[in-house]
Amino acid sequence: MRNKHTLMRKYFWILSFILISGFVFGYTLKNQDPNKDKLLLEIISYVLDRGHYDPKDFNDKFSENVFMNYLENLDGQHRFFLNSDIKSFETYRFKIDDELKNTEINFFTVTFTKLMQRMKQVEGFYKELLDQSFDFSIKDEINLDYKKAPYTNNILELKSIWRKRFKLSALETFTTKKDEEFQKKKQDEVYEMLSDIELEKNARKDILENMSYFFENYNDIKRKDWFSIYVNSIVVQFDPHTYYFAPRDKDRFDMSISGKFEGIGARLSKRNQQVKIVEVISGGPVWRENLLEVGDAILKVRQADEEEAIDISGMVLDDAVKLIKGPKGSQVFLTIKRVEGNIEEVGITRDVVELEETYVKSTLIKDETGDYGLIELPKFYINFEDYNKRNAATDVKKELEQLKQKNVKGVILDLRNNGGGSLKTVVDMTGYFIKDGPVVQVKSTGGKKEVLKDTDSSVVWDGPVVVLVNEFSASASEIIAAALQDYKRAIVLGSKQTFGKGTVQNIVDLNRMISGSTYGDLGALKVTTDKFYRVNGQSTQLEGVKSDVVFPDRYAYVEMGEKDQDNPLEWDSISPTFYKPSSSLPNFDYAVNRSKKRLQENPIVQLIHEQALWVKQQQNDFSYSLDYDSFKSERDNKKEYAKRFDKLSEFKSSYRFQWLPEAGAKNPPNEETIKKRERAQEYLQKDIYISEAVQILKDLSSPIKSEQPIAQIKKE
Repeated sequence: MRNKHTLMRKYFWILSFILISGFVFGYTLKNQDPNKDKLLLEIISYVLDRGHYDPKDFNDKFSENVFMNYLENLDGQHRFFLNSDIKSFETYRFKIDDELKNTEINFFTVTFTKLMQRMKQVEGFYKELLDQSFDFSIKDEINLDYKKAPYTNNILELKSIWRKRFKLSALETFTTKKDEEFQKKKQDEVYEMLSDIELEKNARKDILENMSYFFENYNDIKRKDWFSIYVNSIVVQFDPHTYYFAPRDKDRFDMSISGKFEGIGARLSKRNQQVKIVEVISGGPVWRENLLEVGDAILKVRQADEEEAIDISGMVLDDAVKLIKGPKGSQVFLTIKRVEGNIEEVGITRDVVELEETYVKSTLIKDETGDYGLIELPKFYINFEDYNKRNAATDVKKELEQLKQKNVKGVILDLRNNGGGSLKTVVDMTGYFIKDGPVVQVKSTGGKKEVLKDTDSSVVWDGPVVVLVNEFSASASEIIAAALQDYKRAIVLGSKQTFGKGTVQNIVDLNRMISGSTYGDLGALKVTTDKFYRVNGQSTQLEGVKSDVVFPDRYAYVEMGEKDQDNPLEWDSISPTFYKPSSSLPNFDYAVNRSKKRLQENPIVQLIHEQALWVKQQQNDFSYSLDYDSFKSERDNKKEYAKRFDKLSEFKSSYRFQWLPEAGAKNPPNEETIKKRERAQEYLQKDIYISEAVQILKDLSSPIKSEQPIAQIKKE
């Protein structure tokens, strides 16, 4: 077998996602004729043991953790299993490790069989429960803290729990609709309000429809999908980012990271046994040829080389999608039932469909003092097959060059909610802002360290930079934010710290582990193989990147970072690598202190802080009244208290925003895209974080000033 560290060096191409070709072709099975599930577990166990950054022992503690995690994933809300079921499962609590060693799946088989039984029972009685009207005058309450709620002892108790939850849903709808009726009456005195009896009946009808849809989707979930849940309950014990991709999940993942797919250019949904168009993607074949509309139902699918169309009514949605998607240039024929009822066959030539929301966008921020540039980067996308095709780095470079032509005085790089992506794009992108030098350090198991460098001495943008981050800025976002911070090339503005994901994942194609397999597609395993470190030697694991200027948002106290995940790898540090901080921002300290002072004196910032505390409080409130008077009173009190935060939505900057066409776009913007961008500009004007970032750029670009740090402000 090839040396592990040599194999893992391929991480350079992608931070969270990479294909490893030929990982261990020499792998041999312990069982010569296992079924597919056992084969899958055997291969995954092998990869984790030899490829994970921090391998785990399969012992009783590991077994117990899998046991608890899997049951939580199956029935975390205690909607199906009875207490007796859980007791019967207890025999496996400390045996799952032994099953893994022997490639047995008895625990999965037992739990899956019982789950199917209980789901059928619930499906059999929910209509009966909703046939009975709810009395909203009876004092009662429900607690939705599922982690503390015990499992029910029998079917009668289970029915009672479902009934209570239905009542809460109905009460929520009833209260909202009753308020609407009062409002209609207020606007029109002759309006005849619906009675409470009618409103309650309509609320139950809505729940009935939703439950029908719920079980329609649940029944589409196949045994292999449930087995994937079991597998992931195992692999997540290694760390939160090690994950098994079933074949269809891998396809979706590839699409999300590349921002494109080959197909007809429409998003589909299934309801009442019909596959319907729920969105036409701008720029795709359907949109270009105006062939389908939202609401049209697809009844049959026929390929160009087939005479007979396949009826997809009642088909699992994913299977239907497979028939409809296909390679660029191929043709598919769809039998469509139009919204108005007409039935016809439509021929569509498939093409590459780009998801516009994935790609980088730039906006010109116009002010009387000059213009500034905003670059929004949703993710670090990449084309797996060809890096020279469209990717995040080359697109950002084009946007920077476009902004330079507009003579902007500074640039905002918005990485809020950017969960990461390609490592190579990060290294290249960082190089646009620095002359040359190290960008990130990567360490694998055993301590071997590699420094990834920008070797291009050219600089695309040497002016002031502000990097916007929040609690959801993770992985690749943290690398570039940390590098620009360490080089003093940018001021980081945003949450107290970023997400805190400081690990590197590789994707192992499990189909390449063995040759001649007759079990079909085995999927892929995303496995943590390395950790990355800043050039100063500090890890971003758990601690993230701490903002130079802390500007909290409403989620400041909500547990959502790496430190709040199960089984995260530990924080550590390594020796720093040599790097030379930039001197291109002589006003760095001046701008930071000026910003802190502004925020300290800004009443809106204090209001955001209060909102964050309130959001945290609401998150921990699990109790709800089930009588109308109490429920409405509690809801109205919350609404009244929430009004104090209305001022946050009233904020509007004086800046003007001008959208710049995407420099990396293949096609010119269509009408729908233009409308989306125009709406986005309205939101930008209300974005107080953008406004403060511009103020920082102004301070950075002003004549050189020196200022002592403000004594009362503690540096974060």
